[in-house]
Amino acid sequence: MRFALICFAVLVAADPAADPALELRGRIDPPLRAAVALYGSTHPFQKHVLSNAKGRFRFKNLPAGTYTVSIFHPRRGEFRRTVEVTPSFAGRNGQVEITIPFEPSKGEPERALARTNTVGARVLSIDPKAANLLAAAQNMLAKDQPGDAVADLRKAVELSPQFVEAWNLLGTISYHRGDYEQAERDFRSALEHDDDAFEPTVNLGGTLLSLGRHQDALPYNQYAVLARPESALANSQMGMNHFFLGEPARALDYLEKAKRLDPSHFSHPQLILAQLHAQQGRAPEAIKELEDFLRRHPDSTSVDQVLQSIENLRNAPGDRP
Repeated sequence: MRFALICFAVLVAADPAADPALELRGRIDPPLRAAVALYGSTHPFQKHVLSNAKGRFRFKNLPAGTYTVSIFHPRRGEFRRTVEVTPSFAGRNGQVEITIPFEPSKGEPERALARTNTVGARVLSIDPKAANLLAAAQNMLAKDQPGDAVADLRKAVELSPQFVEAWNLLGTISYHRGDYEQAERDFRSALEHDDDAFEPTVNLGGTLLSLGRHQDALPYNQYAVLARPESALANSQMGMNHFFLGEPARALDYLEKAKRLDPSHFSHPQLILAQLHAQQGRAPEAIKELEDFLRRHPDSTSVDQVLQSIENLRNAPGDRP
């Protein structure tokens, strides 16, 4: 059975249509006072708050979209989860309510301890003015002013070329803008100064996939999934990498794991899983994945395409190669 591939650009960048600003109200389970960061998954956005003693936090005046919530505790580590902040999930007051189970992987407490108690020479060498520019850029992103953020970040890396975090944020903004070539340059600049940094590594792997350079992407995605085996993003990208290299069995394993780790992940593993099942003549399994996508992302701009794909699968003749 043949099934038209939903393009990779849609897979990684499908964004809900523009809607009025919404509010995200969350609760950490079990209750925990922690640093909570909100990152735009399909548009440049960052904002940080501190949850209260009951584990509650909120972000106001959010554009409708897909976001990644990061919860960090100094002793227990970090946990990330994708959340849809769109009208379908909001109440009449425009509030989206979520409960996030805090389930960091086994290696996270050790990484948290290292981050909290050690400061590398590279970090110590960063000009305080550059650090202030990074903070200003993050504030600009919270105000939906990515152009101003880029200007501050470029000044920051001029002052401190070893500022990996600034390079990584520059690459992320370029990626969200669809400028994959610039994103590649920025992520590579980050890795020139810290070739063990996870974020620019996994981001470079995803950028090379978007550029269609699947073989070039493979070592970066392999490294990312080995460094953080419980990262939904690393597993999803590794699965996509194997899919584009014509290795369906390996792709299936990684994509299934990504979906278990974060069922609503912004990389939409269901779409590639549906493609895999359809290619192998398993129409019911493909339809199940597409229906799961629709339940989790009802406001995505890809909805019409996915509905058409489901109809095509249902109307197709019996299984055939």
